Amino acid sequence: MLRTQKKILLSLLVLMIAGMMPATATVKLPRIFTSHMILQRNKPVQVWGWADKGEKVTVEWQGKKVSTKTGSDGNWQVSLPAMPAGGPYKLIVQGKNRIELEDILIGDVYVCSGQSNMEWTMRAVNDSEKEVRDGNNPLLRLFTVQKATAFEPAADLEGGQWQTCTPEHLIDFSAVAYFFGRKLAAEEKIPIGLISSNWGGTNVQTWISWDVMGKLSGYTDQDRLQFKAAKSGMEQKLASFRSLLQENKGEKEKWFDGGGDWKPIRQPMSWEQSVIGNADGIVWMKKEWTLPASLAGNKARLYLGPIDDHDVTYVNGVKVGATDVYNKERVYELDASVLKPGKNLLVVKVTDDGGGGGLYGNPDQLYIEVAGERIPLAGDWQYRSVALTTEFGIQDVGPNQFPSQLFNAMIAPFIKMPIAGAIWYQGESNVGEAVKYRSLFPELIRNWRSKWNDEFPFMWVQLANFTAPATVPGPSDWAELREAQSQTLSLPRTGQTVIIDIGEAFDIHPRNKQDVGLRLALAAEKIVYDRQLVYSGPTYDHMEVKGNEIVLHFKNTGSGLQARDRYAYLRGFTIAGADQRFVWAPARIEGNTVIVSAENVKQPVAVRYAWANNPDDANLYNREGLPASPFRTDNWPVSTEGKSMFK
Repeated sequence: MLRTQKKILLSLLVLMIAGMMPATATVKLPRIFTSHMILQRNKPVQVWGWADKGEKVTVEWQGKKVSTKTGSDGNWQVSLPAMPAGGPYKLIVQGKNRIELEDILIGDVYVCSGQSNMEWTMRAVNDSEKEVRDGNNPLLRLFTVQKATAFEPAADLEGGQWQTCTPEHLIDFSAVAYFFGRKLAAEEKIPIGLISSNWGGTNVQTWISWDVMGKLSGYTDQDRLQFKAAKSGMEQKLASFRSLLQENKGEKEKWFDGGGDWKPIRQPMSWEQSVIGNADGIVWMKKEWTLPASLAGNKARLYLGPIDDHDVTYVNGVKVGATDVYNKERVYELDASVLKPGKNLLVVKVTDDGGGGGLYGNPDQLYIEVAGERIPLAGDWQYRSVALTTEFGIQDVGPNQFPSQLFNAMIAPFIKMPIAGAIWYQGESNVGEAVKYRSLFPELIRNWRSKWNDEFPFMWVQLANFTAPATVPGPSDWAELREAQSQTLSLPRTGQTVIIDIGEAFDIHPRNKQDVGLRLALAAEKIVYDRQLVYSGPTYDHMEVKGNEIVLHFKNTGSGLQARDRYAYLRGFTIAGADQRFVWAPARIEGNTVIVSAENVKQPVAVRYAWANNPDDANLYNREGLPASPFRTDNWPVSTEGKSMFK
């Protein structure tokens, strides 16, 4: 029996490795090499690809030719001299066939990665229409990595191509990455290349290579191969299941017009929590709503919140959008011609492949915005179902279910390409294991630097404020995750952007991505370009107890501390004695220190600042306008001690 299992696992391993190798017959470049790309300045340029075994490959660049031959595996690679910023240039690769790439610039290339807040596109930011319309920028080039998973490091990306920065290309690009790059291009006057490699809802473990995660996660190589086999089986079930969904009964009968027999349902709510129950398939949902005559004739934006798994959305019988990715917030632009004064009809076709399904966000995420006014859509809806079944029992086999899948498919294929640095916005999916994130996050940075063989700068966004503000001091897994992020600043050439002042209490995806990108760019200006500027808000340094008060000392005070309040009241502090019971505490600024005390804490031991999921009243800044990072002076046990997502 054991011998048979080993043979099966070995066969799977061979198939997996074979699947990682691209088929070749003629010379081929990886997908990261296309026209309009940006190559990293001041570092040797690596060009690589595949061809037939023993084939001669010649690369022509700047009037010079470099030739090589492929090895027995069909791989080839050449190194070209480092160049300063400039362009445009042409790259020619000649084998049995000829490839010409045009409009190549030399500048700084940044990997922009994480989960949904980094993925969040320009389509759904504040002032989106104007920002996109004004988005022509010849110094910026954009590359969005196609989503994919893999159990071995892939040789190439599943898809993607470099694009010029025009409104047409910008609208669906990462907003944080764009605002970051736009600021750098303006300040440095050089081309900036942005590689957006993101997947909403993903944890940090899936972005770290297996040689590291295999030791950290508790999983073994055999576990990995067995999970691969399970995933393959699920994908076969999924293919069979989807074949049942191809009848398009709803489309044929025009359910998007709202006719027929519909049943009542409340939304938003997952199918499993609703009258639908634990099933997979297709459910059509509709909602009638009223548009005041005063708002007619305006464009609108429809917000549906996250949907699991896929949707096609109609308004008044007109298809206005479709998304084939689960766990992603839906935001669709509506032309003025789609809406009418009075009654309007919204119909959403939801397809669930397995696991949870439906519109499952918060009620505040379900609305339509017209001329600056929100019309809520949560509440009473109606539904019809088709091909609803529990037969297949398809389980979630996505990127969070086993480590390293996204590193393998969405990072590894281009680690031969030199970069200037990386920006990162992730952590929401790890708040339940914030203490473990203290080791996982710095491990990701070390891992990427090791794979690139370059101690490149790495900058990230600390989690924003989110959820209802706390009414009493208490535990906070979001604060614990922010602490883990702050502790990672112990690594060299790192920077953190604090945004606890620009989040939204009831939306995990704040629309203000402009300030996020600008603050990240400030960090890059200091860390990458060595500009003499203040890029961080105040950070806690040390404390001293003086009687019934605690004196806090700070770094990164810039030109001085300030309380962002019209009356100069300082808020967001709590204090505790040896009993570890924190209470709200008044505080005052004296020079570059903050003095904290509370009348009923006679012998203070510890202070915490902005220690909440949503520290909405925290208002300590430096005079450069950058917020202080949340902190605690104690090292008492916290709520996520011992918690882990994996073995």
